[in-house]
Amino acid sequence: MRIRCWGSRGQIPVSGPLYNKYGGDTTCMEIRSENGDLLIIDAGSGIRALGSKILKQEVTNINILFTHLHLDHIIGLPYFNPIYQSKYKINIYGCPFELPSFEDALHGMMSSPYFPVDIRTVPSKIKYKDISTRAFWVGSIKISPILLNHPNGGLGFKLQENNKTFVFLTDNELGIDLPGSRPIEHYINFCDGADLLIHDAEFDRGEYARFKAWGHSNFTEAVKLGINAKVKKLGLFHINNRRTDRQLDTMVREAKRLIAKNGSNLDCFAVGDKFEISL
Repeated sequence: MRIRCWGSRGQIPVSGPLYNKYGGDTTCMEIRSENGDLLIIDAGSGIRALGSKILKQEVTNINILFTHLHLDHIIGLPYFNPIYQSKYKINIYGCPFELPSFEDALHGMMSSPYFPVDIRTVPSKIKYKDISTRAFWVGSIKISPILLNHPNGGLGFKLQENNKTFVFLTDNELGIDLPGSRPIEHYINFCDGADLLIHDAEFDRGEYARFKAWGHSNFTEAVKLGINAKVKKLGLFHINNRRTDRQLDTMVREAKRLIAKNGSNLDCFAVGDKFEISL
């Protein structure tokens, strides 16, 4: 399983010299199975560049998994070039939550008066598959969804292939005690022993106090989850759009100090739009 990040920012894309190291696009992850199956998690602004790459390759079957419908996770879909070419078959997986269907939700965004091209008229062959928390397969990869602690609902995903496990939990607020929220043990069990966990780390300690219940985590809670779940690698994700490269490097150093203080050998780093790893 090969994993590449094309965007890890939260809320809105950013640009400029202060963000060159980790990039400024919003959430988009590319996963390639050992058999060559293509999975994409979320269609934030990062999917635009990924689409340009796909046009130069032989792959024509594309699977897109959506964590949820907030704008920073879907805003790049209208600019994903493969949807405008008839040779591509695109499976879209998502949970509609309180909406009638995931197709209806995306159509509401990609149609008049918000966008001039109606998603239901594009040349590519799009199939929609509504999902919940039941596991399913895409080629050789088993995908297990889990509910997130996030306003309006969200899904995280555990991807497993050949005894390797990648867990992706963006837009997830840990350590919160509100009606309907899930306890930390819920996520510890889900992530147990994962080779790679990528988790929301939107805030530092001071910021979190002002934004509690917004659906994002203090990075120290993500570190604690990684330690307690005994994962091998932890990637800090959903980077605050105001956080510069230098500030993010400082956050990573603080995370590593916390890991050392707890006697763990967890490998921790920030995930930027150049991040790549093979499991």
